[in-house]
Amino acid sequence: MARSRAGRDAAGADRGWTDFDGGLVSIGHDGAGFAFDNEGPAHPVMLAPFRIARSLVTNGDWLAFMADGGYRRPELWLSDGWAAVQAHGWTAPDYWRGEGNDWRVFTLAGPQAIDPHAPVRHVSFYEADAFARWSGKRLPTEFEWEHAMKQGTLDNAFDQVWQWTGSAYLPYPGFRATEGTAAEYNGKFMANQMVARGASWATAPGHSRATYRNFFYPHQRWQFMGLRLAEDAPARRSQGTDDLEPFAQALIEGLSASPKAMSPKWFYDAAGSRLFEDITRLPEYYPTRQEAALLAEVSPRLAEAMGEDAVLVEFGSGASEKTEVLLDAAPGVAAYVPIDISETALEEAAVRIRTLYPRLDVRPMAGDFLHPAALPEGLPSGCRVGFFPGSTIGNLDPEEARAFLKDARAMLGEGSLFILGVDLVKDPAVLIAAYDDSAGVTAAFNLNLLERANVEADADFDPSAFHHQALWNADEARIEMHLRARRDQVVEVSGRRFKFREGETLHTENSRKFTPDRVTALAESAGWRVRDLYVGPEPSVALVLLGA
Repeated sequence: MARSRAGRDAAGADRGWTDFDGGLVSIGHDGAGFAFDNEGPAHPVMLAPFRIARSLVTNGDWLAFMADGGYRRPELWLSDGWAAVQAHGWTAPDYWRGEGNDWRVFTLAGPQAIDPHAPVRHVSFYEADAFARWSGKRLPTEFEWEHAMKQGTLDNAFDQVWQWTGSAYLPYPGFRATEGTAAEYNGKFMANQMVARGASWATAPGHSRATYRNFFYPHQRWQFMGLRLAEDAPARRSQGTDDLEPFAQALIEGLSASPKAMSPKWFYDAAGSRLFEDITRLPEYYPTRQEAALLAEVSPRLAEAMGEDAVLVEFGSGASEKTEVLLDAAPGVAAYVPIDISETALEEAAVRIRTLYPRLDVRPMAGDFLHPAALPEGLPSGCRVGFFPGSTIGNLDPEEARAFLKDARAMLGEGSLFILGVDLVKDPAVLIAAYDDSAGVTAAFNLNLLERANVEADADFDPSAFHHQALWNADEARIEMHLRARRDQVVEVSGRRFKFREGETLHTENSRKFTPDRVTALAESAGWRVRDLYVGPEPSVALVLLGA
């Protein structure tokens, strides 16, 4: 239950979304640098308000689609797509072999187990469209994709798979084919094909750009093709035209998803924050005290690694309480850069840290630590050291965690260090007790989300009609928190009605637990190497020192 102050909005497996207001945008290559003729000319396109997923659809998502009869339900498919399913006998993405829960994928390295966290590959447009329909979403248009990419909001846009869009491959206004033999290529194929955007890991380096338009027939699956989802903008309040507040928007989106889900960042209104502080003092809730004790023990060794004139950068700094333990042991730290989405918490912490350490250069940065901006100019020249305690990395889904660590490495630069706090896999009974304490404080913390909804989102939840549930998901190595409906009911939120069946849940948090091998694999996938791993006594948490 590590506090995630700036986690992304939940959707599906806690996947983040970015909202765009729409309007008139410029699409296409502007003439600077190389581009193919079909990428231009640049021209205005009017976009309606929309939302697009930051992350790609994963193999795990696809397995859920298959388990729900995705390849056997004609109502999910375009007419030609359903004909293709029947003609080709599709039951899974290309190169997948198996049945039931036993699937493997044939790769360049031979047959491999399906990685549920990796982006799905080798799916046709027809399959991508059916999956989007099953998800209650749609594919983005190529213009939405390009606009979102230019705003820097898409993860893994160029290094994993080409991404299907819902756009037919057609000429832009004013298109003119390249003179000569090249005229036989792009322009001749502008019929009966669909556009894929982005690039894959196998794409030549010179062809990864926001305006690149790849195109394939809708049944083709041979290319490294996947997808990300999009949808129209969330509904507005029925009683007026003003946009919904962010919490109400997120709640409506989460209740519209299947299964219903919310990001844990919405726990922390004033009452939720007080309840979380109470949780950290519970005898069953070990992570806070175990990490504090471990940090006090190993901070002299961390200080030695940091050296003189170091710059400490804390992601999701909150009250900066654990930072004091590290600063006390590391007089070589010359500057501290706390990053947090809450400007109030940031300023309060900065004032306290400046008072306690008057020689320290404190440079607070307000913003989402999952998408960090460049560091302030004029910082000392010593080692840049990232600090991410609290096991908050466990609240991120695997792809999101990799993206965060990769972005942090780019921000901190070569030769930097990163101190990462993680909770370790242990006896499920210990884990469940920590998230479902005997005094009922965690239950009150979870149910407070419904109280917040009634106040801030004009909802009519009856909290007594739900009960708190914590369970251990061994396959995903995570504790899950849910609010489970005690009976069939209909809930209204900002003029929208949502049905709950008895036993149906609102999934409110994931908290992944790690083994040393898993945290090493995560770090290395993001470009870091593990320099040291410090493990505390049972119930164990760990601090991991990473090097760039």
